[in-house]
Amino acid sequence: MRIRLAVLVGRAVRVVARLRGGGSAIPGNIALRIAPRFLEHALGGLPLGVVFVTGSNGKSTTTNMLVGVLRAHGMRVFTNPSGANLPQGIASALLASVPLDGRVRDDIAVLEVDEAYGVGLADRLAPTDLLLLNLQIDQLNRFHEPDRVYGMLERIRDAARRRVIVNAADLNTAALGRESRADQEVVVFDVAPEALAASPHGVAAAPRATPTGASPERPALPEASVVVLQVEGTMASIAVGGERASIALPARGLHYAVDAAAALATARSLLGAQFDRATAESAFAGLDTVYGRGEILDARGQQIELVMMKNPPSLQLNLDALGRVPQRVMVAVDEGTPDPSWIYDTDLSTLDHVDIVTGTKAWQWATRLAYEGIEVGAVIEEFPAAVDAFLALPEPSDGPKVAVINYELMMELRLRMGYLDLEGGA
Repeated sequence: MRIRLAVLVGRAVRVVARLRGGGSAIPGNIALRIAPRFLEHALGGLPLGVVFVTGSNGKSTTTNMLVGVLRAHGMRVFTNPSGANLPQGIASALLASVPLDGRVRDDIAVLEVDEAYGVGLADRLAPTDLLLLNLQIDQLNRFHEPDRVYGMLERIRDAARRRVIVNAADLNTAALGRESRADQEVVVFDVAPEALAASPHGVAAAPRATPTGASPERPALPEASVVVLQVEGTMASIAVGGERASIALPARGLHYAVDAAAALATARSLLGAQFDRATAESAFAGLDTVYGRGEILDARGQQIELVMMKNPPSLQLNLDALGRVPQRVMVAVDEGTPDPSWIYDTDLSTLDHVDIVTGTKAWQWATRLAYEGIEVGAVIEEFPAAVDAFLALPEPSDGPKVAVINYELMMELRLRMGYLDLEGGA
């Protein structure tokens, strides 16, 4: 009875939330208040279990890729929209599809999971498989030191009942694979040395964290089943089980190729003999770009390329991948980035000027740019006025305008440009 009530009330709230423009975690919050075990009920008993995708960066993109490949192979997959990676976000996503009995009818669930909340979710949902993408320097206000996140990922790993998929190019996820339980299958994806060397800052992995425990049963990782060989523009050459695949990426950059390798390694493990390389290649070619991750917005007839800055590595790798010095640049940062002091460690050499700096952190960014000798055209703290001024600038001759932007203002910009399908709005 509680489950049925949770679905009915949650759906009603969801309709109201979407009429306001976009989605919300409120429906999921309400459903969980009515039925605290709503998630366990909905996702328990799936034929192929539950897959968690977690790590510092790349969760949304990799989840999107993995789901696309599995669906291309005919698998019925439940997933949460990118960004809806907390319990209430997953619950909101469930309300969009479950029948009144509250049980998912798909073959498998692939869930993007926040590292901190993933510990509790792992205890509740007991994932069958865990994909560990990376451990990078993250939001200091949330995660503090990488060692703390390592401990979170350890606990999530220990809850995985069948398989752990790890990134050998990241020292910390590699260690998490080596230190896994003897009864856990470990699957490895990697990056060829030549591809790493071609990226100015590699994969931006954090220094090796101090492990809280070690298992002598696993002295070495298995050979990588999927390896990134080369990245050229938005195409990656990736070896999958020894066969070379040409994979279309959502945007430029080695980090997107690593996400693709992670998705391929996981899909190959889940599908077994049913995995088909050509089908996977076709799936990548047809994928939509995830919000803000290499996305190019149509903004009142102009194009704006979004360069996200969720944390230091995401900003650095996205700047590295620009491939050019942009002619028109706006930097937009608000209170969603509580402490932007980490920008003093960021290599900003891709930029030779910034036209407009905006948001509540505008003057902090303007100061950082001044130290770097990068000229700032104008500081306009009010975001709506800054967007209007940016769009009024002459259009560049070499591609779209570029917005270096944090997550919260990225969402506001999308809304202002008429993109009402807000992230996490299931």
